[in-house]
Amino acid sequence: MGGVVRIERDGAVGWLVFDHPARRNAISVGMWEAIPQALAELDDDARIRVIVLRGAGDVAFISGADISEFEATRTGPNAERYEVTNQRAYEAIASASKPVVAMIHGFCVGGGTAIAVNADLRLAADDAQFGIPAARLGLGYSAAGIERLANLVGSSNAAEILFTARRFDAAEARQMGLINAVVPKADLEARVRECADAICANAPLSIRSAKLVLRELAKPSGRRDPDAIAESVRSCLASDDYAEGVRAFLEKRLPRFRGF
Repeated sequence: MGGVVRIERDGAVGWLVFDHPARRNAISVGMWEAIPQALAELDDDARIRVIVLRGAGDVAFISGADISEFEATRTGPNAERYEVTNQRAYEAIASASKPVVAMIHGFCVGGGTAIAVNADLRLAADDAQFGIPAARLGLGYSAAGIERLANLVGSSNAAEILFTARRFDAAEARQMGLINAVVPKADLEARVRECADAICANAPLSIRSAKLVLRELAKPSGRRDPDAIAESVRSCLASDDYAEGVRAFLEKRLPRFRGF
C-alpha cells in the first residue's frame, strides 16, 4: 500500500496525519499529491484555527520520500513531474493562511525535514532524528527548499546539513534553530495540544496578519507586497475582534474572538 494522508478534527484543531507505517511514514507519490487538497480543506474550514502535522504510530514523523518508487517516478521524463508535485506540497504547507505546527517524533528525514521546514512551528520529541540525505542519493535540491532552510537555520548550518547529509538529533536541531522546542517523547502530544490551544485562544485575524507579514519579510525587499501587509493590519483594526479584545482587557476577562 502507498500510504494515505488523513484529516482528523478536534474542536478548532485540524490534524493532518501522514499514515504509511509499513515504510516509517515515507511519502509516496499519492501522498504528495494529496497534501495540497488536504491542507486546503483544513485551511478553508472556518471552524479550524490551527493545523497540526503528525506521523502515524510511534516510530516516525516522516522518514522521507518513498525511495522504493524512485526508479519509476524520479528518473527520466518522470523526474520533473515528481519535482513539481513535491514543490506543490511544500508550497501548500508554507502558504496556508492558518498556523501550521509540525509535531515531530522519531525519523524526520529528507522530505520529512523539508515538510517540517515549511511549517510555522516545529515541536519535537527528544528521540527525533533529522537529516537531508540528497547528496547521498545524487539528488539536486531546489532553490526554494534551500532558501527556506537557510532562512531558518542560516547559510552555514544549511551548508553543513546539505553537504554532509548526516543525521543530527533533536538537541542539535534546537541549537541550529530548526525546531522551537524539545520535550520528552511521552509529553510531546500534550505540549503540541497546549501550543495549539494557545493559538486557538488568540485573534485569528491577528495571527493571519502576522503570518502574512512574516512570509513577506522572508522575501527579498524588492519582492515584498507592502499593500498586502498594510491591508492585513487594517483588517485587524477594523474587526469586531479588535473591539472585543479591547473590551475584554478593560473588563478584566478573557476575550471571545470569532475571526471577524
